[in-house]
Amino acid sequence: MQFLDKTTIKIISGRGGNGVVAWRREKYVEKGGPAGGDGGRGGDVFLVATEDMSTLLDFRYQSVFKAENGENGFKKNMHGKWAKPLYIKVPVGTLVRDLKSGKIIGDLTYSGQELLVAKGGRGGRGNARFATPQKRAPQFCEPGEPGITRELELELKLIADVGLLGMPNAGKSTLISVISSAKPKIADYPFTTLVPNLGVVKNEYGEAYVVADIPGLIKGASEGQGLGHEFLRHVERCRFLIHVIDSSSDNPIENYITINEELKKHSEKLSKLYQIIVFNKIDVVKEEDLEKLLKEFNKKFPNRDIFKISAITRRNLDELLSFVSQKVNEIEKPVSEVEIEEDLAAYDNDDSEYEIVKPAKDTYIVIGGKISRLAGITDLKNTAQIIRFQNILKSMGVFDKLKEMGIKNGDTVIAGNLEFVHQDDELFG
Repeated sequence: MQFLDKTTIKIISGRGGNGVVAWRREKYVEKGGPAGGDGGRGGDVFLVATEDMSTLLDFRYQSVFKAENGENGFKKNMHGKWAKPLYIKVPVGTLVRDLKSGKIIGDLTYSGQELLVAKGGRGGRGNARFATPQKRAPQFCEPGEPGITRELELELKLIADVGLLGMPNAGKSTLISVISSAKPKIADYPFTTLVPNLGVVKNEYGEAYVVADIPGLIKGASEGQGLGHEFLRHVERCRFLIHVIDSSSDNPIENYITINEELKKHSEKLSKLYQIIVFNKIDVVKEEDLEKLLKEFNKKFPNRDIFKISAITRRNLDELLSFVSQKVNEIEKPVSEVEIEEDLAAYDNDDSEYEIVKPAKDTYIVIGGKISRLAGITDLKNTAQIIRFQNILKSMGVFDKLKEMGIKNGDTVIAGNLEFVHQDDELFG
């Protein structure tokens, strides 16, 4: 099994359908009138957490996702159909970061949780929407708004109740294989476990909890040595840890110290998680050597919860599992401390705020959510739409601000995707 816990995807919400210019052509209806319908809204894009996935590997084969566009409007005031939203499944435990801003915009921690990452473009209005007592026959409509394009980084942090830690070959894979239905690769050489393994354990009352076997750590893991540094982030969401120590190794206590030093270097919070100490492989250690080891360990690290087991022979496993189940019920899951940024890039930004930037002596750029949106649905070939756009800019005070900044005839004004030449308080495309 391959494991992928960080990847990048591109998502595109649907474009809004275009409004239409149409007229009533009905018998016995005098003069008819405008009857162009609105375009439908483009499809939104959601991420949705599911327990059916345990890795981000699927996104290696598909990394671009596009929602459907809204339907164009019709004559007889019939509106186009809204596009269906696009739902992209991700594993429970996925952090979502916007690559452009670098902000974390979502943390999907439970099955079924949804995150809106790109809202579909609005449908353009048909000419029937622009009819007034003074202008009874508008000759224009609006095109639909474009969708939103974003690049997102997905980072998976496994959701487990208990994390198994220990040096390579400490016996973590064997332990998880005998207490759950997990089937990890087991062999007598370092780094047998190349990916985190999840196992579901049931207690005597049928209640289940999840145990994660994290790949072996070594000295320097927090700086990138070995394999464990890649997976330390997966331990952060556990209720507590089971620290598995190979009783038959040359320096069991030194190994214990090394692992905890790496935890502290990675995260102060991680180093403070409660640990159950499990001395494994007691079936291959002489009783007197084991007692000497435990005596020395207790002297250096008093008041620890310690268990002596043999995972391969299942010796003392029942006592350990009973204690672990008790602690799962006692210790609450840590509250996620991820700072989520409200990211307006996913939404329509229709505020009236704007600013004017002067990048060159004769160039002015008008920036603002509402202005950019209106520019995107204004057709330069349609005089009526250009006049309407200018009137909106005047009502927002844009022309007065341009005067304050010293605009002259012949200077260039850029608003959204439109470029004009200023002439006597008018804009010409």
